[in-house]
Amino acid sequence: MEKYTISSSPTRKKSSLTTLIENKSAYTFDRCELNFFETHQYAENVSLAFDSFALTSMLKGKKVMTLPHQPSFDYLPGESVILPPGEVMNINFPEARLDNPTQCLALTISDEMIKKTLDKLCEYFPKADTWGQWQIDYSSFHLTNTQELADTINRIVSITKKEKGKIKEMMIELTLQEMLVRLMQTQARMLFEYSYKQLSSSNSLAAAIEYIKLNLRDKIKLDQVAKKACMSRASFFKKFKETMGETPNHFILKERIKLAKAALKNSNKNITEVCYASGFENLSHFIRTFKQEVGSSPKHWQMSTLSASS
Repeated sequence: MEKYTISSSPTRKKSSLTTLIENKSAYTFDRCELNFFETHQYAENVSLAFDSFALTSMLKGKKVMTLPHQPSFDYLPGESVILPPGEVMNINFPEARLDNPTQCLALTISDEMIKKTLDKLCEYFPKADTWGQWQIDYSSFHLTNTQELADTINRIVSITKKEKGKIKEMMIELTLQEMLVRLMQTQARMLFEYSYKQLSSSNSLAAAIEYIKLNLRDKIKLDQVAKKACMSRASFFKKFKETMGETPNHFILKERIKLAKAALKNSNKNITEVCYASGFENLSHFIRTFKQEVGSSPKHWQMSTLSASS
């Protein structure tokens, strides 16, 4: 899954630091607090916890994180970690230096804000039967940022630093609600990416996703996908976008791009062969779409990947 990073902050001068380990700058609002942390030296076994729900995002450098009852993992830019109130993180900073500090942000959000958002979603945008309820899943705590999630976090940072006056609080609150929705959509994408097979017999969305993944090389009709979800085409399209944060068509497109990237890692595959083997019906459309989604042409991506692995 592609990672989308959060913009890092300018490194603070040494003279302005109160500590070289997890030096904190905080911005407090009615419903949340935005914290920036910088670490300027190698450190091990640093403990940190928050009183409220926290969404943390890596901006620069690397941490090695250990959470209760979980194996340690590398924490890198383009990733976020969510934490329930009071959960203690144990953090190592293997690469932090004065000239290369580790940067991370933590956004703590009040229970009232989370409840208000969930209540509104459940009332106005209820999920389809068997698709589950709107909720933050603490078991899905280590996230790869989607573009939509990264965009909302970046907007909160921008509002914090640039806006002034009373309207600032309202803008923060509205963006917080969107960010919470994007967080739950990101978790849904992760859940169905890794567990659709296990869930397909009891969850109609998982059944639809399984159908898509099994038929990527063929022409996929949304009417047939919706039938797997036991819904009309219009209802499926609407509920899929609400739950996953993207349309079924874009989901299918991205899955075909992933299939193409896997095939392009084989030097014996030419672009035309990969195009049709990945479910695309037109070579120029494949090249254009691949470049839009990946940032380079299929041939350039193939050459770069093969060169890096050799």
